[in-house]
Amino acid sequence: MLGIQILRDKCIGCGICMDACLQNAIELDDENTAVIGAACNMCGSCVPECPSEAIRKSGAGAENLDYLDVSHLAGCRDIWVITELRDGRIASCTMELLGEAHRLVKGTAHSVAAVLLCKEVGLYPSELIAAGADKVYTIQNKMFKQFKDQPYKEAILRLVKEEKPLAILFSATAMGRSLAPRLAAALKTGLSADCTQLELRDNGILIQTRPAFGGNLFASILCPYTWPQMATVRPKVMKPLEPDAKRQGKVIEKNYHLDENAVMTNIIDYIAEISEASVDDAEIVVAAGYGAATEKGLALVSELAKVFGGALGVSRKVVDAGLISYKHQIGQTGKTISPKLYITCGISGAIQHIVGMSSAKKIVAIDLDPNAPIFHMADVGIVADLYEFIPKLITAQNERKKQV
Repeated sequence: MLGIQILRDKCIGCGICMDACLQNAIELDDENTAVIGAACNMCGSCVPECPSEAIRKSGAGAENLDYLDVSHLAGCRDIWVITELRDGRIASCTMELLGEAHRLVKGTAHSVAAVLLCKEVGLYPSELIAAGADKVYTIQNKMFKQFKDQPYKEAILRLVKEEKPLAILFSATAMGRSLAPRLAAALKTGLSADCTQLELRDNGILIQTRPAFGGNLFASILCPYTWPQMATVRPKVMKPLEPDAKRQGKVIEKNYHLDENAVMTNIIDYIAEISEASVDDAEIVVAAGYGAATEKGLALVSELAKVFGGALGVSRKVVDAGLISYKHQIGQTGKTISPKLYITCGISGAIQHIVGMSSAKKIVAIDLDPNAPIFHMADVGIVADLYEFIPKLITAQNERKKQV
């Protein structure tokens, strides 16, 4: 299991690690020394930023792996990112993976390649290069107008055998979770799912870390004996690069004959679901926990979300109670989000929930228990009965909106 340790005798209290932490998990204590909180996902982004080398990472990511025979990786070149398109645009999760892959290969002989399957290439390659790709493999075919497992798998399988990537990264979305295992099975290689941290060693081994046992520990997974190394990565965990339109990259066109008659499924039409705001990309999310796990409580939280112009989220216990569908669930077994404002209502702050929302920019917590763990990471904590407080907050917000 990975671990991040603060060497207190070396810490100078500069606070640089606080700015570097993507999970807002680091604070300075009364002695002006950095301490790491429960929201830490062991990503290690703070380690290279510390000017006094007071932060150390231990575990599989720091152990000597030179004993492994990795001769089969000698000819492998790139880390690939499988591009995901949504409504004619490159999905944000792809940009996150490109940013992470760019950080992984920094200082190595490897490069980052985006794999783009689409009906028409358009400006996609330039956007991918600006986001961190050193090269873009494009495969155009009318069959790629919409995602379908079989043709995607066949095309990528041929490309893998031609170009021999070191590793392939997918977003842990519906597309990635469907495509990655099919491709891994065809290549007879391993696959790590729902990773929250990646680390590339000098010998080409990709250390893939994911939460295990309900988020109570982190498992570092190696795939040293088969090729390529493959992982799906949770959206909203990795940080994208700032787009750089001046970046130069290479676009490589590939043409494969794919038998349309061999495809077992056919998408007749795609109809987008018309519903309330989604927690995936909402800037404001208001979430209900066990303390609001009643029809009345959920209705109050839902109304609060609407008056703030946000999306409704919930903890697992609310879903388990049968009050709302899984698509609203946030946390280890739900979705990972990073809104500008996250308001919790009756959520105690168990680590399984924290890992799904710890990267929110501002956190406001409402709970009756003054000792609830959620208050340790909240920017604003309100100890109150939510059934009494939320109606007042709704009224106040509605009055404020009238005055604007």
